[in-house]
Amino acid sequence: MSDMNEYTSPPPAPSGAPSDDQKTLALITHLSCILLWFIVPLIIWLTNKDQPEKAFVTDQAKEALNFQITLTIVYVIGIVLTIILIGGLINLAAWVANLVLCIMAGLAAQKGEAYRYPFALRLIK
Repeated sequence: MSDMNEYTSPPPAPSGAPSDDQKTLALITHLSCILLWFIVPLIIWLTNKDQPEKAFVTDQAKEALNFQITLTIVYVIGIVLTIILIGGLINLAAWVANLVLCIMAGLAAQKGEAYRYPFALRLIK
């Protein structure tokens, strides 16, 4: 397995059906990223990571956190490239992707499906 696949391939989804509380918490985790960046997924992941009964919430918080880290890298690249006038477009595209994908992830989490963002560096395992 190459090093790049290690950071880009999604982990397997947790088994078992999540409770309604877990679905709601996963929904809040994904949707909060739109306004609060990575703060809520980080808090939820840190508070639930040692509880095996909350595997769904932990998995979705890690997924949201990894996606927000990836977007932060894209935003930094966009800011640097603003010098040559393409950075604004990159940041606009990243913001739209954040908005759309976080809503899609929230809806999937509410259904109890483990959502995987189409592009995210999986730095937190």
